[in-house]
Amino acid sequence: MAKTKNITTSYPEVGKKAPPFSAPASNGKTIRLADLKGSVVALYFYPKDNTPGCTTEACGFRDAYTRLTKEGIIILGVSPDSLDSHRKFTAKFNLPFPLLADTDQAICKAYGVWQTKSMYGREYMGVARTTFVIDRDGTIAHVFDKVKPDGHEAEVLDWISKNLKHP
Repeated sequence: MAKTKNITTSYPEVGKKAPPFSAPASNGKTIRLADLKGSVVALYFYPKDNTPGCTTEACGFRDAYTRLTKEGIIILGVSPDSLDSHRKFTAKFNLPFPLLADTDQAICKAYGVWQTKSMYGREYMGVARTTFVIDRDGTIAHVFDKVKPDGHEAEVLDWISKNLKHP
């Protein structure tokens, strides 16, 4: 298991505007945060397509997709993987939500999740598994850090249901 050090980066603060982004998505569109104003967005960052934890997390969101969308929640996954990798991952696991290709780590850096990690005594840069809830006004409403993939979708749905009621 990799350990993460958040030394040089920090997450956007709750109550502040979410950093804007625009990125190509697995559904063939370009997704812009500005275009999602008026919706609650669960923006989840994960390290790598087709790895055990990332697959568990993505499939959890997939399985809860109907419940999440009934609450008016838009799910977006972000990793540094290529668009081609995202398309294969989406197809393999029948993911109904878009994955954003952040190959230059610009979104990861803007959200403070591109961090120094270490595994087996070796340090490297990677994504700290983190989810941001962005409210209808484009403000950071909540940050889930050090996310455990199994059951995370229920944690996100529960928090949003209790704190950001569907209008």
